[in-house]
Amino acid sequence: MSWKGKGFEPAPKGVVSRKWTLLLCIGCFCTGMLFSDRMWVEPEVQGISQEAGIRDENLRLITEGCDPLRKDVKRESKEIIGEVSKTHHAIQTLDKTISNLEMELAAARAAHESIINGSPVSDDIKIPASTQKRKYLMVVGINTAFSSRKRRDSVRATWMPQGEKRKKLEEEKGIIMRFVIGHSATSGGILDKAIEAEDRKHGDFLRLEHVEGYLELSAKTKIYFATAVAFWDADFYVKVDDDVHVNIATLGATLARHRSKPRVYIGCMKSGPVLAQKGVRYHEPEYWKFGEEGNKYFRHATGQLYALSKDLASYISINQHVLHKYANEDVSLGSWFIGLDAEHIDDRRLCCGTADCEWKAQAGNVCVASFDWTCSGICKSVERMKDVHRRCGEGENYLWSAAF
Repeated sequence: MSWKGKGFEPAPKGVVSRKWTLLLCIGCFCTGMLFSDRMWVEPEVQGISQEAGIRDENLRLITEGCDPLRKDVKRESKEIIGEVSKTHHAIQTLDKTISNLEMELAAARAAHESIINGSPVSDDIKIPASTQKRKYLMVVGINTAFSSRKRRDSVRATWMPQGEKRKKLEEEKGIIMRFVIGHSATSGGILDKAIEAEDRKHGDFLRLEHVEGYLELSAKTKIYFATAVAFWDADFYVKVDDDVHVNIATLGATLARHRSKPRVYIGCMKSGPVLAQKGVRYHEPEYWKFGEEGNKYFRHATGQLYALSKDLASYISINQHVLHKYANEDVSLGSWFIGLDAEHIDDRRLCCGTADCEWKAQAGNVCVASFDWTCSGICKSVERMKDVHRRCGEGENYLWSAAF
């Protein structure tokens, strides 16, 4: 029997039913989605993760100060600052060297002219070549008088080393200390013989070609610096009165900080009134030179203690015959530097009071010099010098352990 005859027509070969077609499409779609997730989504997430990691690492480097670019900038800045500091120091050293050479040349010319003019310089005060002399840190000249024997003894018993210790101070620390005094009006008299006997005992005097007298302190100051420069080649020359307490190591350390500077004038700078009235202490006979009545002096160091660099001390030595002398020694000294390119250094540790030097020492701020302003020195210094030394002194061990 034929299939057609029964009304049933068989499906043609090679044709897929609609049900299977639908299932096949759904399967292909799912397969495509799965394939797309594996090929594209995962690499994109990985790339984002890598970029985030790089940003986090850079942020950490910057936060910790390890950014290579920033480190290079900091290193370059430090190198530039270091080079500027070295250059500044080299310029200061060169300026000081040139200043010293100029002063030595001027001194040599002055000595040469003196010989040509028939007035040879004495062998005792002739300035020898600097290469033949040892270099010292400072020369400390203690101004004294014939009547001040007890004052000198009080200084020897406190802040001025004696005997072998003084020689050790010169050899190891480069510090020269001498009492400075001239001659009496009667040369070779009893006053001079007393000083000669004292000098034979202690060996701590610098004798000047100068006639002693209170009104001649300006002249004595000029001669002191001229003589000290001739005898010793030092970085600094100090003048101090014999009724002032001094801490030598602290003084040396203070001056050493200014060693590289040229033309240095160090002290407690002041500007007191010009006293025109006769009969008063510190009367200024030439008051009219300072302008109207009631005017003040120019800035200058107080006379109890001050220090000069070698070039300024040499300047005084070379020009001592033409430097004007005022009635007051400290005013005279200040006037000699008015027209010079000198640096005035005001250091208040050079003029402490005896009432406050003790607590300053306890606080670690040791004074260089101590005295009483009311007495222009330590009041009753002969009796009180040991007490001031006990309260305000730096200690002997500090002196010998100090390095300048």
